[in-house]
Amino acid sequence: MADSCLYLVRPKLPPMKLLLHILPLLLTVRLSLEGTAAAPPPPDADETAIRAALTAQADAWNRGDIGAYMAAGYWQSDSLVFVGSSGPTRGYAATLARHRQRYPDAARMGRLTFEILEVRRLSDVYRFVAGKWALQRKDDAPAGAFTLLWAKKNGRWVIVADHSS
Repeated sequence: MADSCLYLVRPKLPPMKLLLHILPLLLTVRLSLEGTAAAPPPPDADETAIRAALTAQADAWNRGDIGAYMAAGYWQSDSLVFVGSSGPTRGYAATLARHRQRYPDAARMGRLTFEILEVRRLSDVYRFVAGKWALQRKDDAPAGAFTLLWAKKNGRWVIVADHSS
């Protein structure tokens, strides 16, 4: 009766050889799954609000309205920090004055566009945003990068720290 049964006997492999046999299979499975990875989740309500504020800022800038640009996104507080090429500026009023001095008219302001590269949730009340900015003006087209720390204050997302270069 034993002769009529076919038994498959697998030789016992040492752990390292077993790993060398299994590793290519696992790698193949992993690579095949990479192409089918799920799309990133859609932005949550907080990210959507932050993106809307940035759009409102660009719209105000492109109308030549620095006051509305600042009001659309920045925290109106003495604790606001803006860091630009000339160093840090502290406070909403000082940041507004800095912007008005650097961009005295619509021609100097140009047309502003933002490219948001990342919005990262740090906590329920803080978000980190990284992106690129570009100005299109008659004689030049300066561009750079920015990082923003957003905080939820009184139910509204505002920039509490801006580093733009």
